[in-house]
Amino acid sequence: MSFDASCIFCKIVKKQAPASIIYEDETVIVFLDIRPLNEGHTLVIPKKHYVDIFDIPENQLSQVHKVAKQVSVAVKKATKADGISIIQQNGKAAGQDIFHLHVHVVPGFEGQKLPRFSDLKEVERAKLEEMAKKIKQQLKT
Repeated sequence: MSFDASCIFCKIVKKQAPASIIYEDETVIVFLDIRPLNEGHTLVIPKKHYVDIFDIPENQLSQVHKVAKQVSVAVKKATKADGISIIQQNGKAAGQDIFHLHVHVVPGFEGQKLPRFSDLKEVERAKLEEMAKKIKQQLKT
């Protein structure tokens, strides 16, 4: 299946739902998480709808992770983070709540403990757009 009309990420790919997009190519789109663990928390997803790591072809998965690495460098610079967490959950039991494969790129800082995903609050679009601009600038360098 390449598109799921009930999937928010598929809607973002089709520009039917708002997102602060950082990068896009033929197979992958990158945008800021609306409920971030930290400022700069970015999601890397395949444009085609794949439920999880068990569903996606290896060549598509490798492209997602190649872009995740590039975005990680930009996020780290833009946020001045001490490190980056790469998180990818597969199945409800693993904490996946949107069933379109996605890789979280999360900036981390010394001494910080990240909150649980269930405790997160939505961030205003204007604030997300401001951060998206900073990360895009770092992708260009």
